[in-house]
Amino acid sequence: MFRRLLLLVTAAVTLLVVWPASRALSQGGPPGGPPQPGTPLSQVKWEPWNNPGLARMPQDVSPDGPAPVRDLTGLWDTARAGIGARGARGAPAPLTAWGEQVSKTHHSGDGVRMVPVEEINDPLSTMGDPGGFPRNLLFELRQVQFLQAPQAVYGLHMWEKRWRQIWTDGRTLPVDPDPRWYGYSVGRWEDDFTFVVNSNGTDERTWLDNAGNPHSDQLKVEERWHRLTKNRLELTVTIDDSKTYTRPWVALDKIQFFQIPMSVDLMEMMNSASEAQAVAAAFKAEPKK
Repeated sequence: MFRRLLLLVTAAVTLLVVWPASRALSQGGPPGGPPQPGTPLSQVKWEPWNNPGLARMPQDVSPDGPAPVRDLTGLWDTARAGIGARGARGAPAPLTAWGEQVSKTHHSGDGVRMVPVEEINDPLSTMGDPGGFPRNLLFELRQVQFLQAPQAVYGLHMWEKRWRQIWTDGRTLPVDPDPRWYGYSVGRWEDDFTFVVNSNGTDERTWLDNAGNPHSDQLKVEERWHRLTKNRLELTVTIDDSKTYTRPWVALDKIQFFQIPMSVDLMEMMNSASEAQAVAAAFKAEPKK
């Protein structure tokens, strides 16, 4: 219960990488993190249950080897590099007039639209709405497990325990889709080591990231998952939304993933609606200084 409430509070005030990190350091670091820089990935010690993942980026991923052909299968960890508490890593393109108007209604807990806690209206941290796509890539990209089937690639995300179905059977994206929290996705192999995913149909109620960057129903997202070696993978994400931004822009640029054992049990990190609303109400009830 304490761990779940701690996660919720930090999400609500967007101190996700500040306060919890200082606590972890004071306690000697969480399980799954190399005890000191330079520890080989193969020597990381894992607990039987509730691992938070890699605490820092490993420099030694041996024993490594060539990347398998057209295969993303595995459990992949960003070593906390995917925690974007202050918004997308890439600089957003200039907003259109419509984008500016919508942007002014987003009162975030961090980033360029940061407001006092009691004024935050982030639907994720105040109401417990689903984070949606591509916010699951731009805010809390922790671990993702890929499974491949003949007709699709499945991505199982640790944060919120969401799963995505990326169709590879040749179908095209819907032309006028009913909006969905996580949109619609199709994928193809551009070459033997690069899997390209195109998505549309994301619900306008979601934010792109923790800084409240907006998007419209015209949003198109391209992901490029490039398998570098057996144990290394990188991701680039491009945002294309002509109704909201004056040009396409890169939100993630070659963020690194490292393969960890499929046997690792990961901790649960859920954004509970009831707890989110309780924490938001508690902050709003505090007397203003």
